[in-house]
Amino acid sequence: MAIYVIIAIVAVAVTLLIAVPVTANVSVKKKTEKDAETIGTAEVKARSIIDEALKTAETKKREALLEAKEENLRTKNELEKETKERRSELQKYEKRVLSKEEALDKKADALEKREAEYAAKEADLKKKEKKVDELQGQRIQELERISGLTSEQAKDYLLKTVEDEVKIDTAKLYKELESKAKEDADKKAKEYVVNAIQKCAADHVAEATISVVQLPSDEMKGRIIGREGRNIRTLETLTGVDLIIDDTPEAVVLSGFDPIRREVARIALEKLIVDGRIHPARIEEMVEKAQREVETMMREEGESAALEVGVHGIHPELIRLLGRMKFRSSYGQNALKHSIEVAQLAGLLAGEVGTDIRMAKRAGLLHDIGKSIDHEVEGSHIQIGADLCRKYKESQTVINAVEAHHGDVEPASLIACLVQAADAISAARPGARRETLETYTNRLKQLEDITNSFKGVDKSFAIQAGREIRVMVVPEHVSDSDMVLLARDISKQIEAELEYPGQIKVNVIRESRVVDYAK
Repeated sequence: MAIYVIIAIVAVAVTLLIAVPVTANVSVKKKTEKDAETIGTAEVKARSIIDEALKTAETKKREALLEAKEENLRTKNELEKETKERRSELQKYEKRVLSKEEALDKKADALEKREAEYAAKEADLKKKEKKVDELQGQRIQELERISGLTSEQAKDYLLKTVEDEVKIDTAKLYKELESKAKEDADKKAKEYVVNAIQKCAADHVAEATISVVQLPSDEMKGRIIGREGRNIRTLETLTGVDLIIDDTPEAVVLSGFDPIRREVARIALEKLIVDGRIHPARIEEMVEKAQREVETMMREEGESAALEVGVHGIHPELIRLLGRMKFRSSYGQNALKHSIEVAQLAGLLAGEVGTDIRMAKRAGLLHDIGKSIDHEVEGSHIQIGADLCRKYKESQTVINAVEAHHGDVEPASLIACLVQAADAISAARPGARRETLETYTNRLKQLEDITNSFKGVDKSFAIQAGREIRVMVVPEHVSDSDMVLLARDISKQIEAELEYPGQIKVNVIRESRVVDYAK
């Protein structure tokens, strides 16, 4: 509507702008009639234009008012319709909320009822528990009166009965499991070990711990001693070995702590005897030659051992130390031969169980490498050997096998376990080692002392050269089920306290005798 009003006003303004100049011209030209007529005509046109403009404006105004009313009516109808829809939706929501509130009220009522029921049941349960406790107390009192035992005494008796039953069941179960495990393990172990031993041929001859040099004649003894004993003193000083020249015909005994020095002295003395010129200067020269020869021999022996076993890439210094073990013995068993034998056995066992054969041979060959210098360096041959392997960059598997082959360290690989087994086989086979009478008797005494320290043991006897211990127990103190556990405990203590090759059989004997006389 406002737009149409503006249009009408603009039209009037335009008419006035046209009429004003016309009127001005009429006043200027009043003198002529023609001009007067023209002015009159213009005024009439102007009035007609104005009237038409006013009419048009009024018409437009009315039309605009009608359209505005229609628009207002349409908008009002839409608003009313939308309002009705929203009211209906609100009514629906209100109905839903009311229904939910009613449902919640019902649930709340049900919960209150349940809580009340639970409270009543709980109170009833407490009454019943109290009654049960009273009955339990009465029952215990009645049992104590009937049995003549207090509750603590009855509990101790029950525990002891259960303990005895469990002990018997444990012993039976342990015996069954042990028997089954032994059957399977012994079968496989014997198969592997027997196969390995059958394939390994070793020299059973033990080497002497002293060196004996044969002489062509007894008069050579005087030449070896020399004037006022200077020859023998020079030889002993240069080699660090004692020469024992006694009544033994045509022989000189060399005695020394270091087997290398003893070998140098033996070679030097043999060369002097062959040469025939025996004096301090010649002795010094021959000792130097013998030292070089022994050094070469050690290297060659080490290389020969590695080649025999089939192990390559060992550090030259370890090869030299391996060769040095040729002059070292343990209980009469040559250390180098023992290492070669352990390497071969470990390789055979590794082949049987399906692990790395080369690594097993390498670990077996180097397992006792510490014995080559154990009289020069402080510490056990196990620690010395492990340090040497670390120094010369051996693998962790080999180092662990060296450390674990006597059980000082837990084996970290199957190869370490195989080296343990191979070492035990090599040391325990018949003829491999010698044992002094004193060491032997001490070991048997320690074995019997360990078994006698257990409760219920009457006496024990070490037999089969210490490979079996027979334990006689008191029948009244040790039951049949206790015997199984006692044998296991004795075995564990022997393993912890004694060092021995192979295995020791623990045989526990329980015997009950009843004696009567017919008169």
